[in-house]
Amino acid sequence: MMIYLDNSATSFPKPQTVSAACSGALRAYANPGRGGHSLSIGASEEIYSARKAVSEFFNAEGAERVIFTLNCTSAVNTVIKGILKSGDHVVVSELEHNCIMRPLERLKNAGISSTAVKIYPCDDEKTIASFRAAINQRTRMIICTQASNVWGIRLPVERLSALAHEYGIMILVDAAQSAGVIPIDMRKSGIDFLCTAGHKGLYGPMGTGILIIGCDTIPESLIEGGTGSSSMSYEQPDVLPDRFESGTPNVSGIAGLHAGIDFVRRSGTEKLSAHEFRLIKRLYKELSGMKKIKLYLPEPEPEFFVPILSFNIDGMDSETAAGELSKRGIAVRAGLHCAPAAHRAMGTLDSGAVRISPSVFNRQNDIDRLVYVLKRF
Repeated sequence: MMIYLDNSATSFPKPQTVSAACSGALRAYANPGRGGHSLSIGASEEIYSARKAVSEFFNAEGAERVIFTLNCTSAVNTVIKGILKSGDHVVVSELEHNCIMRPLERLKNAGISSTAVKIYPCDDEKTIASFRAAINQRTRMIICTQASNVWGIRLPVERLSALAHEYGIMILVDAAQSAGVIPIDMRKSGIDFLCTAGHKGLYGPMGTGILIIGCDTIPESLIEGGTGSSSMSYEQPDVLPDRFESGTPNVSGIAGLHAGIDFVRRSGTEKLSAHEFRLIKRLYKELSGMKKIKLYLPEPEPEFFVPILSFNIDGMDSETAAGELSKRGIAVRAGLHCAPAAHRAMGTLDSGAVRISPSVFNRQNDIDRLVYVLKRF
């Protein structure tokens, strides 16, 4: 059986309750808001219940501020393209995923500029100073990951939120690698827009994402269409969440996401994270004693990292290493991880890196097996 250590791409396996919720929704529900019969009403009730569960999990201002999306990327695009205008400037970190960098690259043609700032692992003061130095009179927004999908480096987003508001600007946080791993409180953090995937640390199915709006600035919608509400009008509804949820929703996926969040809530975010950190720290200590393994950062501690570890093997391309591990029944991710900026920052743009990201379903013997195999490369 495959040892799966690629949970930063998507968590696997899913909890049984998630699979049951997805299949149950396919059997029990029809199109929400598109009928007065019980199958449609039941679907609407499930979506509202899921929305409420998300709101409570992240302590948002209300369920209506929770928008269900296809993935984290679509949530990010909704905010970036729905708010930024010609002449605006944004500040990003040097660790960003392409879900942020590609929209910003395209928007250069619309007169929107960006500055990528240096991040100092384990030194939040220097990191915050980097962001502060990049803010100018045209800066409209800070956009940053809460945790790098390559290196696991945590950014101090609560302090960056305070910095943004000090200058009267907004902050968008990509929580794809942190939701379900780090406690996130929308009201206390000051985050204006939280974007995350539903299928990673929240253990929902693929094809689910979340946008939570925590401020009074509402983006323009990227698409218009049927919402099951205000059907007499050709205008897109202004009310949340209808403004952003045109078309038939992913009812089975949302039901599965609801079950995933319930799983994380019952298990405890801190407990899940502590388990994953035990595995990553064990791996780090083993790899640090192997001369042919190149590590790029200090041993990860929860204050400054999430439980992700990337490395390289001397004399072996990262993609080759991942292929050899796969042949031996171990699933990892290698290459650039859709985040060339993060690799450029660490000097691995040419080589990529091998990434290990465990979940609650991994055990110590999975890490020990990985170490055993690596020692024989």
